[in-house]
Parts: sequence; structure tokens; C-alpha cells
Amino acid sequence: MAEIYIAFVDTPGFFARMIRKRLKQKYIHVVVSLDASLTEAYSIGRRHPSIPLIAGFEKEDKKKILRTFPQADYMICRITCSKEQKEYIERTLQKAMKKRFRYHYAVLGLFFILMNRPFYQKNHYTCSSYIGKLFEDAGICRWGKHFSLVTPKDFYEYPEKEKIFEGKLRDLCTHKESFCLQKGRRCRSSRLLLPENL
Repeated sequence: MAEIYIAFVDTPGFFARMIRKRLKQKYIHVVVSLDASLTEAYSIGRRHPSIPLIAGFEKEDKKKILRTFPQADYMICRITCSKEQKEYIERTLQKAMKKRFRYHYAVLGLFFILMNRPFYQKNHYTCSSYIGKLFEDAGICRWGKHFSLVTPKDFYEYPEKEKIFEGKLRDLCTHKESFCLQKGRRCRSSRLLLPENL
């Protein structure tokens, strides 16, 4: 077996406020990662943390995000999958990264989500619709609805996830914290939740 990781992010901004109001939850941005410390993490989001209107497929840079949002809160969860499923996800992310400028944020899709109507424009996704489709194509999740309607709330309520960290992004950016997350050890400086302590 293998593990894939989902990070939930509390981000500011106009669209974030609109999504937060709709979902009624703190975390409204989701990121998929191949590792617990988010070294290999990807999302449909801001290409530059300080510029909200330029968005698409990008590899997440924790330190760059921290400089822009020093008080950002993160929650990291792991999901068990097969080795083949994780390899499929890794290949798909690598291919998307090579063509990342072909992917764009589906701004119009937000209004269709509010109306609960499926919407898809080629290579346009929200953060959650991209990962929702990726996970469904990999055979990890079945959402029971069009992928364009998958929201961060669906991941937040997904019963098969296991929370391993919740706290400030700055904690994740310390060397000690990253090492502990990778090794699955308890860190004194964070709220790291391990299976035996849940």
C-alpha cells in the first residue's frame, strides 16, 4: 500500500471569501501532495501567492507562500491508496507540470457551483475539481457527481482520510517539522496526530 496527501489551506482573498461563505468552513483551498511535508505538492491556484488573478497549475512553494501569508493555517491528511494509484497520480502531476501554462483557474465554474450545475471548459479547473477528477480517474474516490461540482468540503468530509497535522504553515517550514512529518514521528512544536494518538 501507499499514501497520498491532501492539504487544506486557509487563504485570504475575494474568491476565498465567496467560497468560504458558500461552504461554511475554514479551509477552502486544497492541495495534493506526494509526501507529508508538502515538498512535492501541486494545485490549481495562484501562480504567485501575492497575485490572486493569475492562477493555474503550479507546484506549491511553502516558503514563498509563508512570506506572503505568514499567518496561514494548514491541515494535512493522508489517504491510503495502492502503489499503482499513487504512481498514476505522480505521472499525471508530472505531465501537467510540464504543460502547466495550459491549465487555468475556472473562475466561471465558481458561479456554476453556486447553482449546483456541472460546468467544464477545457483545461479550466478549480483546486478541488482538478484533484477530484484526478482521484476519481485513479480509482481512489467516487464522488457521485460531476467532478466540476467537487468542492473542498467534499475532501473535508471524506471519511477515509486521516489527519496528521493541523497548525501554522511556519511550523511546516522548519527543518525539524518537515523531518518529523516525513518520518511519521511526533513533533513537540506542532499538533501532529499519529494513528496511535487519535
